[in-house]
Amino acid sequence: MRVRVGAVQNGRPQAPCPAPAWQGLEAALERVAAGADELDSRPAFPRDAFAALASADVLGATLPGPNGRRISFGDELRLVRSVSRADGSVGRILDGHFNAIERLTVACPRTLERDERAAITAGALLLGVWGADPAPGEGEPARLVDEQGAITLRGAKTFCSGAGGVQRALVIARDEAGERRLAYVDLSRGVTIDRSWYRGEGLRASESHRVVFDGAPVRAVLGGPGEASREPWFSRDAIRTSATWAGIADSVLDAALSFLRERGESSEIAALAAGRMRVALGTIERWTVHAAERAEAQVPLAATAIEARWAIAAAARELAADAALACGSRPLATGGALSRGRRDLDLFLLQHRLEPLLARHGAAVIAGDRRT
Repeated sequence: MRVRVGAVQNGRPQAPCPAPAWQGLEAALERVAAGADELDSRPAFPRDAFAALASADVLGATLPGPNGRRISFGDELRLVRSVSRADGSVGRILDGHFNAIERLTVACPRTLERDERAAITAGALLLGVWGADPAPGEGEPARLVDEQGAITLRGAKTFCSGAGGVQRALVIARDEAGERRLAYVDLSRGVTIDRSWYRGEGLRASESHRVVFDGAPVRAVLGGPGEASREPWFSRDAIRTSATWAGIADSVLDAALSFLRERGESSEIAALAAGRMRVALGTIERWTVHAAERAEAQVPLAATAIEARWAIAAAARELAADAALACGSRPLATGGALSRGRRDLDLFLLQHRLEPLLARHGAAVIAGDRRT
């Protein structure tokens, strides 16, 4: 996988690599992409991929420097998208890592002391964000417990991306009053990973397991009740996730066009599907850029995040369907990037139920809410 500033790959211009000073980013992305098939067939935490990203100074890219944020939100989205294009599972974990850094920066900066910041930059400290509660029969939901003056975490969470590879996680848990709180948890002890729980066909190397907490130490509780949904950070989180979807869609298009060229023929159906994929790609690109511009302008983001996620998800689904139409069953039956990307998208998009959000947004439009 070659990613160059201003380059053209597979017949389309590439988004520029963010932060041009990162001379090792291209090589890191190639390492991530090279290991993707093996990790899909034998799921494990993608340690080599994150070592490569650490060597390119990616993992600390969003930590504030002496003059504020190191990279813009638009560059952050391009970075997440580029990594997700190389491997959706790695992008999924990186998305959560950046999400956690931003939340800590705005709500509890004292936790990011010099040693911790240095460990993040070096790749020795990866962060996650774990919000999904267990279903009935999967354990009690995570709760905060005061044990002789020390706050710990007990209970379970599911879809814990990066489990076994991240060292800290922001976990949504209930306090003694039943309020949802955002806790920064040290995962070095009091944690059991149930690797039998996650058996999904997509995002297999994201290691999104069920985790049971038994006295895991809580380093800080961020903000007050409802901190996890505080704006604009909740919407920024949502837009960041949609950049991961966009990167996976990029990988599907890359794989489809490569297959069609290698096959050496272009039927009318394949040509139509390829044209439709390019239109879908344009939709994804324009909404991603628009969402980044709105975020950087520091305007209300909730409506933009809903609309952008819906449009990007719909376009990604259309692109994946057209890739299958153009290429047929062979690349899906034999495995590889096209099969992996379609499975990753299918599972990832189903994790985010967008219909209720869009319905509420539509109701506000009908009611004449000027914030929409």
